Amino acid sequence: MGLPDSSQDLSTEMEVDAFRRLFPLRFFERHLSESLRPDGRPLGKARDTIVNLGLVSSADGSALAKIGSTTMLAAIRMEVMSPSTDSPDEGCIAVEFHMPPICSPTVRPGRPADEAPVISKRLSDIFSSCDMIDLKELCLVSGKAAWMGYLDIYCLDADGALFDAALLSAVAAFSNLQIPVVALNDNGRIVAINGEQEENASINEKEAVNKEKRKLTLKNIPFALTCILHKKYILADPTAEEESIMDTLVTVVLDSSDQIVSFNKSGGNALAGSSAIKSCVELARKRGKELKQILGEMDID
Repeated sequence: MGLPDSSQDLSTEMEVDAFRRLFPLRFFERHLSESLRPDGRPLGKARDTIVNLGLVSSADGSALAKIGSTTMLAAIRMEVMSPSTDSPDEGCIAVEFHMPPICSPTVRPGRPADEAPVISKRLSDIFSSCDMIDLKELCLVSGKAAWMGYLDIYCLDADGALFDAALLSAVAAFSNLQIPVVALNDNGRIVAINGEQEENASINEKEAVNKEKRKLTLKNIPFALTCILHKKYILADPTAEEESIMDTLVTVVLDSSDQIVSFNKSGGNALAGSSAIKSCVELARKRGKELKQILGEMDID
């Protein structure tokens, strides 16, 4: 007796799926009219978020961040460099965002994704404008040696809100960063040394520039929230499907004190009115509190 009901349920499910594929915007608007999204979330709610630290053993700092299905792996590698003459007491951070073909069917092998350099530039601008890292902390010897940090972020699953997840993974990776031990070699140059060399008696105390690994002091940590503007609706933390259907995106970046660091609008013809901007900022502040709690549980200041 259960077979007819099961068949009917299957038929209804196939009809709904077909309608979703043929008329995606109408499908979503039916849900929006009830202040609900197809995945069951309220319009202003972000997806479940997970952060794990130290997953890349070969890196000096690393983190995996997941927002829903969107997954980012960030890794930091530190190298000693000669500082620029303009900033002899400062190190440097280089950011590179990668989108391998595994992350999305829209990314083709051999063709770099258009979003990658854009996100790389936006991340670099955010770190510069919010002063999260004091570059003077990366100085080893004024005018002679400083740290160059290479931050690589790999998108493993691109299911919307890529910038938000990339920024979160980067912040977590910097919190996990351990500045390597360095010492003077026989030629008088400062070089990083590994664990085995740390125990080598040939490196005496006078030659050590820093005797043990240390962490960076992070301040004004930035958090981001991307929203979709569609008619009278505002959707927080969109999926890739939502982004492809409703293409007016607004990304708000706030620092630890809830001050606006960046406001970016991309795609679509919709104008971001003052009320919509205020709503997006309020949603970003709420999201920032959630992310602070997640990172705070891992003793990230």
